[in-house]
Amino acid sequence: MGAGKSSIGRALAELTERTFVDTDLVLQQRLGRPISQIFQIYGEQAFRDHETSVIRSLEPSSSVLSTGGGIILREENWSEFRRLGLTIFLDASIETLIQRLTVSKKKRPLLQVEDWEARTQAILESRLELYRKADLTVHVDDVDLSNGAERVLAAIRQYECDADSPSER
Repeated sequence: MGAGKSSIGRALAELTERTFVDTDLVLQQRLGRPISQIFQIYGEQAFRDHETSVIRSLEPSSSVLSTGGGIILREENWSEFRRLGLTIFLDASIETLIQRLTVSKKKRPLLQVEDWEARTQAILESRLELYRKADLTVHVDDVDLSNGAERVLAAIRQYECDADSPSER
């Protein structure tokens, strides 16, 4: 939460002239409710079930996919990610995340608690090892969200170049 998945993903899609898909938006359209209501009415488990259903329904394409940060909690989702394409972890420090979340207008269901900063840190710490399973890690602390897409694109190009090099085979 707050790393810039949606903002950077949208900007990356524009930069590369690809379609942008956000699993949270797909879920909201499917269920006709905002994410916060889905959590409130159905609970986190049902929300995670729907997230998995969304990524299973997608076909590999040249699109940019943004997901909720908790989608990595289910091992079965990782095989779906691999099927769909390259995975990227937008790595931001806890300080950056808290700063961004402080100014964000978006309500985060998991952060609707009194000490949301401590909750944010606990969530990050519990998920960090899973985030690091991504094909690429791009550090986004020192960039504003508008420049993040350019950094991600440069990392993708470097990754593809390294994959094509004979020494990597």
